[in-house]
Amino acid sequence: MLKSQQRYDAPLPAQVAFWNEWLRESRERVIGQVSMDQALVISSWLQRIGRRDLNIIDVGCGAGWLCQELIRYGQVTGTDLAHEVVARAAQRTPSARFLAGDFMTLDFGSEPFDVVTCLEVLSHVADQRAFVSKIADILKPGGYLLLATQNRPALERNDIAPPGPGQIRHWVDRHELSTLLTERFEIHELRSVTPLFNRGYLRYLNSNKLRSTLTSVGLGTVNRFVTEHAEKAWLGWTLMALAGKRA
Repeated sequence: MLKSQQRYDAPLPAQVAFWNEWLRESRERVIGQVSMDQALVISSWLQRIGRRDLNIIDVGCGAGWLCQELIRYGQVTGTDLAHEVVARAAQRTPSARFLAGDFMTLDFGSEPFDVVTCLEVLSHVADQRAFVSKIADILKPGGYLLLATQNRPALERNDIAPPGPGQIRHWVDRHELSTLLTERFEIHELRSVTPLFNRGYLRYLNSNKLRSTLTSVGLGTVNRFVTEHAEKAWLGWTLMALAGKRA
């Protein structure tokens, strides 16, 4: 197993400390291209659902940046392990409800949700099967899961630092993700997005210099063509799944 793909069960206090620091230094400062692309896909799926009265929960909401977008579609709850970051998110987005704590043990009340969004959380939980089952438990029959997670074959083509103390990391490929979801969900769409590489020949796929050069000579469509075909070849950084809870 690659050092960057280490899997272990970190004590909960160590996980809380890690994510409080990591989110403070990252998501509370900048939202990168990977996250923005994920948000665009989530928004397109919510528009496809076509309702503005949804009861939505964002599992692993972090700094709450996605919650700010989700409130256009209904009532929003955000939850995350990082209690310090969640407290600041609640101040930034008072129109949403925020709950800090371990998702696996939190009580979200008796009213099930219409939609669960979950971005880049699956790879950081110790028991992925139980995590997906808990998501299904809090959804209405026929409710939707809109999930993004790291795409293992793509990330293994990158140089990535090993997990920090308190960080659980277990990436999945599309087949493993399908297996995890199909026990409780019907998958409506599964795709990869955002090809992103920092070593080998594949790094030229996301070369800003190359993209700028192509655009400047009127070949911007080549950028889109390359990106779309890389995503279809499952080379996107992120796997994204739209799934409906089985009755």
